[in-house]
Amino acid sequence: MSERNSSHYQVLQVAVTATDKEIKVAYRRAARTAHPDHGGDAAAFRRVTAAYETLIDPQRRKAYDRSYAAGTVRDTANDEAHFDAPPAGSRASATVHRPGSARNTAGDPPVYVPAYDGVTPGSVPLIPLAQASQQVHGMPRKRGIFGAEARIQREMRTVQLLTRQVLPAIPAARLVNGLQSPADNSHIDHAVLSGYRLALVNSMLLPKGAYAWDGRTLNHGARTIAPPQLAHLVRAMQDIFPELNVTGWTVVLSPTGNLHEPVIDHHRRPSGALETVQIVNAAGMVRGIKEFLASGPAPNTVNVPVLARLLRGMH
Repeated sequence: MSERNSSHYQVLQVAVTATDKEIKVAYRRAARTAHPDHGGDAAAFRRVTAAYETLIDPQRRKAYDRSYAAGTVRDTANDEAHFDAPPAGSRASATVHRPGSARNTAGDPPVYVPAYDGVTPGSVPLIPLAQASQQVHGMPRKRGIFGAEARIQREMRTVQLLTRQVLPAIPAARLVNGLQSPADNSHIDHAVLSGYRLALVNSMLLPKGAYAWDGRTLNHGARTIAPPQLAHLVRAMQDIFPELNVTGWTVVLSPTGNLHEPVIDHHRRPSGALETVQIVNAAGMVRGIKEFLASGPAPNTVNVPVLARLLRGMH
């Protein structure tokens, strides 16, 4: 990638998770090299300055990191997009399996794309290898005032389910908790990335019993419950990451901790209806997400650019 097509992070040669101190040090180093008085050129110095002024300001950096969601992010110094995803239909969006070669499985050791051992000397990866190696990133966090403790406890139960029953089976899977929606001011409780598949997960807590899902609401006798709104977020994330297959899951937890409760009856939905979001109990979520991630192309791949965007752009 040429300098004119570089993001602010690439201009300063820092990871997307760089601290303010690291950004300041990188700026001083880059400015000395790029300054016309030291043999650099004015255009390069403008790019360095624009990058520093954006990344050192918390609000401007947050806006820069998140604006890719609307496809509007532009580097002020070179007017190029930041963190462009590979185009749909590219090698990244298909499969890395070659005829005659062994097919990777979900249980295989993680393979990082791009590989860390192939980093160009002097360049800085989007995120450090130590961070990319972690399977769990972030934890449920307080937001708002009402019901915060109950929500956090509910989300922690989902984190435990994913951590104990999904991640061990898929070493390349990465769980990111507490995301802010790129589409609006709502939140995505959890995102699980493995290879070129992304599962978005929200949760709710309901008493045990049999619930009928009709594609819009959960019905239990005379009681009707609308699940968290997740479908539009799935569509937004699919637009952001055209190289991925994005699905949504709403897990309905039981107060007793029984993974098979409550029972969700899916037979009353309209015939032929396509569901953007799966409504499942805990056992159904574990089984479904494992199957979804494991059946994707190159499920043992850690997609570093996508993971970086999840961590920096929304987390």
